[in-house]
Amino acid sequence: MSAEFSEFVLFSEEEIRALDARVTLRESRGKQVPYVTCLVRDKEVQLKSEERTRQLWLSRLINKLGYAPSRIAVEYPITFGRDSSKRADIVVFDADRPTVPYIIIEVKQAKYKDGKEQLRSYTHATGAPLAVWSDGILVEFWHRKNPNYFMPIHELPRADQTIEQVVDQPWTIQTLIDLENDRVKEGKFARSLRDLIEDMEDEVLANAGVDVFEEVFKLIFTKLYDEMNSHRLGSALRFRNQNTAAQLKTAIQNLFDDAKRKWPGVFLDDERIRLSPDHLQVCVGSLEEWKLFNSNLDVIDDAFEYLVSKSSKGEKGQYFTPRWVIDMCVKMMNPKEGETVIDTACGSAGFTVHSMFHVWRQIMRAMGREESHLFTMEAKPPRCIDYVRDNVFAIDFDEKSVRVSRCLNLIAGDGETNVLHLNTLDWTKWDETVKQDDWQDTYGDGWRRLRKLRENPRQTDYRSFGFDVLMANPPFAGDIRQSDMLSPYDVAHNEKTQKLEKAVARDLLFIERNLDFLKPGGRMAVVLPQGRFNNSTDQRVRKFIMDRCRVLAVVGLHPNSFKPHTNTKTSVLFVQKWNDDASAGPLCPRVENYDIFFAIQQVESVDSSGRKVYRRNVDGSFLRDTHGHFVVAHDLFNHDGLTEDGVAEAFEEFARKEGLSFFRAAPSTKIA
Repeated sequence: MSAEFSEFVLFSEEEIRALDARVTLRESRGKQVPYVTCLVRDKEVQLKSEERTRQLWLSRLINKLGYAPSRIAVEYPITFGRDSSKRADIVVFDADRPTVPYIIIEVKQAKYKDGKEQLRSYTHATGAPLAVWSDGILVEFWHRKNPNYFMPIHELPRADQTIEQVVDQPWTIQTLIDLENDRVKEGKFARSLRDLIEDMEDEVLANAGVDVFEEVFKLIFTKLYDEMNSHRLGSALRFRNQNTAAQLKTAIQNLFDDAKRKWPGVFLDDERIRLSPDHLQVCVGSLEEWKLFNSNLDVIDDAFEYLVSKSSKGEKGQYFTPRWVIDMCVKMMNPKEGETVIDTACGSAGFTVHSMFHVWRQIMRAMGREESHLFTMEAKPPRCIDYVRDNVFAIDFDEKSVRVSRCLNLIAGDGETNVLHLNTLDWTKWDETVKQDDWQDTYGDGWRRLRKLRENPRQTDYRSFGFDVLMANPPFAGDIRQSDMLSPYDVAHNEKTQKLEKAVARDLLFIERNLDFLKPGGRMAVVLPQGRFNNSTDQRVRKFIMDRCRVLAVVGLHPNSFKPHTNTKTSVLFVQKWNDDASAGPLCPRVENYDIFFAIQQVESVDSSGRKVYRRNVDGSFLRDTHGHFVVAHDLFNHDGLTEDGVAEAFEEFARKEGLSFFRAAPSTKIA
């Protein structure tokens, strides 16, 4: 209430009469001076103008709102730094944490602006979520959602109410969409979830005494569940900062527990959110306005890349593949509903997630359905879920990456995933890993499905599989020196002497291992250092590949593609394994001479610092696609018909001309 009201409007006649009835007049210097026994201090105080307003507020808190006098303090000292302190007029303490302020009320005869700034400083110093300014005539109520945002509310909650019960309308997914659109109109799109996490880390999490990766991962995981659940059930969002810190922690923990039940195998059943209530309140307040779900999950993938790269990925030379590169690979490999797909060094599993989307769009079109801008959030028909459960697999040796990948695949796959924590290269020791009870509890179902896809299901080892499509970005850095690990690999033996090499680059082993995963006629897209294609010392590797495969294409990526993590120049190699079995219908019959598709990405997608470069419209505004996403600049494919055809479309034309099996009878992927 900001209009000018008299005391008789702000406080009822009943409240004023009750106060007046308690007044005692005492003579002082020949004058009658009013005194009253304070409802909290239980002693007589002189009833000056400010004290009168304070006593009216104390009466309202106790008699109308139900707060016990034991929860209330008057002239409560608030410390600023070592030597500075001030006194708040009235403080109501948290019911769950009796020493923590819940409501701070200022009743001094100060200007409104000054009073609000003073209250802001008090709430910053104490973390109190509710603040009231009143001069006995005017009153303002605020809910402090985070240090930078005070939300006006129309009343204080009663002692038996939560803050949530007195705030405005509950939030839904549409609320988040509207907030997102408002940010765009204000030109704030460039601030990503990753930027937000960096700020949270600097301002809050650095001093929280917790594992930043784990706690932010939990919050994103929980918020994703809340968004999906809200959208599908039409219910209000629960990931909101609108209660006390203690109440909020209980609510978010309950939501986290619900998410774990929906998407098992990402966190242990007994895992809890370890942030303190105050730290959690700031983090939830920062994240609550962001919509994490969109049509391709790139919002959270960018954030996960930041979190994981800080801990383990960079040390092993493996970096998450840019999503525009992944989309190009998926378009060029063109997986279909009946085909199996695997990523053997999955990171955050972008190749498998985007393969799901690619095939789902085929299924949805076949069913006469269209995707929406909330494609990833919507419940999928059984045909789509069956495809993920039976056909899509991913493996990684880094535990944190596996959990991120498993999270994204469970969400994208609508509760189904075959992401396994295994060392792809050290397959001779898989039996030791899979016998562990904890491992079986999490990965057992996916492991049983993977075993069925061995080239010969009756074989006793795990060297050869029968996958249709493999896409991967294996680690570049580091050599493998373990003789037992190198021994099974042809590329690990000297070509002339056949003796085992002392060390072999990890990516070379991945080339051979990946080909072992493919059935005859299977196809592969793999990101490799540019040197593998032109160094004279790698001629043997190139011969090894060409003896086993038809080289379909080589696409050179822009030098900035993996910045800021590495300056290594990379290319994507596309191959199809030779297949001469006429009885099975040759997918890739061996030929001596054939054409190869070559292309180079020329349009910069990220700048030298690793920040994305976005397409612009003619008027200088940023281009958005049909789902509302900003379009990253590149020349790799046509984005929703909004940009020109690129490498993927040129390759499709080449593939059809060459009669390649995976485009021969397939409908065009080009935008009409």
